[in-house]
Amino acid sequence: MKILAIANQKGGVAKTTTAVNLAAFLGHMGKQVLLIDLDPQANATSGLGIDRDKVEKSIYNVLIGQESLESIIIESPTSGVSVAVSTLGLVGAEVELVNTDRREFRLADAINQNASRNRYDLVIIDTPPSLGLLTLNAMTAADSVLIPMQCEYYALEGLAQLYKTIQLVRKKTNPSLAIEGLLFAMVDMRSNLTVQVMEEVKKFLKDKVYETVIPRNIRLAEAPGFGKPILSYDRSSKGADAYERLAKEFLARSAPAQVSEAPAPAESISQPQEVATP
Repeated sequence: MKILAIANQKGGVAKTTTAVNLAAFLGHMGKQVLLIDLDPQANATSGLGIDRDKVEKSIYNVLIGQESLESIIIESPTSGVSVAVSTLGLVGAEVELVNTDRREFRLADAINQNASRNRYDLVIIDTPPSLGLLTLNAMTAADSVLIPMQCEYYALEGLAQLYKTIQLVRKKTNPSLAIEGLLFAMVDMRSNLTVQVMEEVKKFLKDKVYETVIPRNIRLAEAPGFGKPILSYDRSSKGADAYERLAKEFLARSAPAQVSEAPAPAESISQPQEVATP
């Protein structure tokens, strides 16, 4: 069983969209996937058709030691995908855990103690847009981190911060944590800045950058409002095609990653020059 955290402290970069749709396509391809919604907004929970307002026990109860992980998992309407659900109550977990023992290991311990853990081929953890205790729990539990990123001017600065956090987690709580890859999302190839940012990142992350890119697509934006992954909402859309290709590329790259394969320190990535966009 592989554990994948999807992380970026910047909001609006398609973390949840990627978590939901990667899980859906992998489930469609015959894999058994557990999606852990570690974001208090609970968008991954609702994005797979689960009514978060009717959830009584969530990942919050697991982190504070009230429930086992197995007890809060719900089967989603999407074949092959189960969800460890979230609610807004999770927002208080970071405060409650701050003075507890093994606070960064709460999720890792819960996964290891899960009686049904062997039924899953992959665990995907959707993280909040921050580098707080919830994200640290995800990285401590994970084998690797997938980084969705928009091609914006400040994105490289955020990438440097995230890299520092990954290095810190390796030193303190999870020495085997690897960078699974970087995914360009919400991409508009008509922009000169988009091309320049992509080229700059590829200089340093090299083969860690996924060949698949996720375009801006209105159908992808609409699907969560109907509680469906894009696979169920509009199978013929460009967004669905992109996430299907991502799932296939993810499986092709799924040999265990080594820490030595990590990229050079992201501090050395330079900001792109300002360019005119069409």
